[in-house]
Amino acid sequence: MSVSRRTDIPNYYSEWFFNRIKERFAYVRNPMNPHQVSRIDLSPEVVDCIVFWTKNPKPIIKRLDELAGYDYYFQFTLTGYGKDVERNLPDKKKELIPVFQELSAKAGRERVIWRYDPIIFTRRYTPEYHLKAFGQIAGSLQGCTEKCVISFVDLYAKNKKGMETLGAFEIEKAELMEFAGEISKIARENGMSTGSCAECLDLDQCGIEHNSCIDRTLIEKITGSRLQAAKDKNQRPECGCVESVDIGTYNTCKNGCIYCYANGSEENIAKNCSIYAPESPILCGLQDERDRITERKVNSFKERQLCFFDE
Repeated sequence: MSVSRRTDIPNYYSEWFFNRIKERFAYVRNPMNPHQVSRIDLSPEVVDCIVFWTKNPKPIIKRLDELAGYDYYFQFTLTGYGKDVERNLPDKKKELIPVFQELSAKAGRERVIWRYDPIIFTRRYTPEYHLKAFGQIAGSLQGCTEKCVISFVDLYAKNKKGMETLGAFEIEKAELMEFAGEISKIARENGMSTGSCAECLDLDQCGIEHNSCIDRTLIEKITGSRLQAAKDKNQRPECGCVESVDIGTYNTCKNGCIYCYANGSEENIAKNCSIYAPESPILCGLQDERDRITERKVNSFKERQLCFFDE
């Protein structure tokens, strides 16, 4: 279960999420056909692992005990950008790094992946700036995570204007490879491996492997079970994630990141957030008489029978 690529549920909608966990189901609208609604079974018997995506999990940390019966891990994005790029986030040094450290202490460092992404190059955010910021954050997170994931910004219709406003530019491949090698070196010096997220560029020679954010290997390690899960066909070809169900809603994230691909206009965000109801089965949505609700077939991917080589 992905919670969520579409919005920051741990930061803004944790009460809704825990209500869904208690009731063991959620409704999710089809982004392409809003009146097509899927009822998703959230019982521990079918949810192999919960993957949280967040820039600030503070509201959820003290409630992790309510996830007894579920396995989970976090993708925690923590970058060196200021409020010109990530407008609504708390101070990184004073608040978010301590939150990362607290989450790691509570959940375990193998369950907290550090994301330094997307990497954007501008006159302010130069390669040198990123290397300095990355090094400072990595030093603060030493011992709190085993892995860092990076990516370079992709242009979408929803973030193109923001990238133009920042004056974002690309750097030559040779410089990019040298930069990636330095990132990998800094991470390694702080006890972390480095992976890339949905990158066309092969960074293996820099010590950066192609990463899977919804990661079969990590999930198998956390759950102690092998998975019979296929690659997620709904993601980009370069994405290595296994298939999952996302329970979030687009146009609901209030982090205000200028590079975001999941939000459209400020008006749409405000409209959707205004109807947020923690008790609703739909995140930032109400049921409509035109909705057609169908049960989505979901099953555990865990192998139930021991393999010969497991004995």
